[in-house]
Amino acid sequence: MELGVYFEFQIQPEGSQQQAFQTDLNHIELADKLGYDYAWLAELHFSPERSVISSPFLAACAAIHRTKNIRIGTAVSVLPLNNPVRIAEDVATLDHLSKGRFELGIGRSGAPRGYVGYSIPYQESKARFNDCLEILIKAWSQDSFSHASEFYKFDNVCVFPKPYQTPHPPIRNAATSAETFLSSAKKGFPIFVSLRGSLASLKERIDMYKKVWVDMGHQGQPNICARIPTFVSDTQEKAETFAKNSAMNFYRNFVSNLNEPVPGLSYKENTERLARSRRMRNMTYKDFLQTEGVVGDPQFVADRLLAIKTEYSLTGFMIEANFGGLISSDNVSQSLRLFKTLVAPRLLSE
Repeated sequence: MELGVYFEFQIQPEGSQQQAFQTDLNHIELADKLGYDYAWLAELHFSPERSVISSPFLAACAAIHRTKNIRIGTAVSVLPLNNPVRIAEDVATLDHLSKGRFELGIGRSGAPRGYVGYSIPYQESKARFNDCLEILIKAWSQDSFSHASEFYKFDNVCVFPKPYQTPHPPIRNAATSAETFLSSAKKGFPIFVSLRGSLASLKERIDMYKKVWVDMGHQGQPNICARIPTFVSDTQEKAETFAKNSAMNFYRNFVSNLNEPVPGLSYKENTERLARSRRMRNMTYKDFLQTEGVVGDPQFVADRLLAIKTEYSLTGFMIEANFGGLISSDNVSQSLRLFKTLVAPRLLSE
């Protein structure tokens, strides 16, 4: 069971951009001292109401400098928005600076805002994602490589340095659609999953992922990490009180770009997306506590996460310690401490 923390570098009300960077870097340093396995960094673009972390590789460099043991990763690097050779160089550099503590989480994002800002049609996202991933593997595994496709043309390019880890840092894919679960299993990639959306569909897709993983003959067990809003306090009442405004801030303010169909997605994907948007817009705090969030005292949080772990065959959790961005830094720090000292031992032993 691997335990990590997800960081969005949110801007607090009346807070500054500089404070947003320093607050989460402080939390990452704390997570390292507490013994968490991972610090996962988001990539969010053109979202001044939400986050300053548009450049997770640079933030990862700062996090590496301030930590000793925790693994630093992206959750996720949006491959279609970046030049693959630039990504290959940056990731290899981070891998060396961290002495092998870097991991690359990848995805293509469900937020069209980033694509609009970068002037990249969202309908190209799948093809660009697959193209970029193929180029990354070539760049890291070959002395020099060539590649020609609709979007990229490279001729005898030598990417250097090569990664510190062999053959490259672990790659973990964010899986939402059935297609992504299938392709990740075929490639042997660990995955991120989320409890948002249809839980029945999630169970079916995880079962498919596990079966295909085994059928492909990959070594080891399928690695499935769930990203879950999680907040711990010393009493149930305090936890629910501290988390309420922050959780509802997410549903009030951060789901607007799910409202419209996205060009390039299949009818089924857009149908699922719009259904998720309607459900999220109508979300009450009671709904959140019962379905998407794990909020409470240490015993409640441990019981709930153990049940989720069993239900979905999970091998890791990525906790969102400040879901919605409005929980104070002191309360986030206290939640991280309580989780690691009182919740984590049960997750690791049961």
